[in-house]
Amino acid sequence: MTSIVSAGVASAQTVSSRWYPVPAQAQYLTGDSWSHAGTTYRLYGVQSCLRGTSFTNAHGLRRDCGEASLAMLIALTRDLKPQCYDAASLPQNRTVFVFCVAARAERQGARIDLGTALIATGFAFAALTPDGAPVHKPYLVAQNVAQRARAGLWAFADLPEPNAIILRALRHAPAGALSP
Repeated sequence: MTSIVSAGVASAQTVSSRWYPVPAQAQYLTGDSWSHAGTTYRLYGVQSCLRGTSFTNAHGLRRDCGEASLAMLIALTRDLKPQCYDAASLPQNRTVFVFCVAARAERQGARIDLGTALIATGFAFAALTPDGAPVHKPYLVAQNVAQRARAGLWAFADLPEPNAIILRALRHAPAGALSP
């Protein structure tokens, strides 16, 4: 539940902008994060489905929504081989927020943003600040398109939309209980 809170932290420090790949040895944590060498990397402005929440697929089987987001992140990362850069960090948590893009070989100069790809395919969502505003507005546009098209997880009527769950928890949490 901390991704919505962490993504909206105004005190995140800007860090260097050198490009680097997602390490082959990265340990994927969620559908929007991985860890490597003691640091957690989170896709800036992206919220994956929460583990432990479930949806009913087209075959009538219950599936873990967080696992579906995770599988898509792994697949896109391996297929696209994106390069990432650090957008912000929370040094006290050893967390770095990143944007990742992949160049498309068939069209020189075209880039695929990993966050947009995850959200537009319906396997992730635009992260929101605690007041419900999008962390990165273009991601909310991609989410609205995916939702209207019923892409990915949006195809399932019982999708446990993570932002609704997180915002509800924030509204009902005692003051200071969810601080990073």
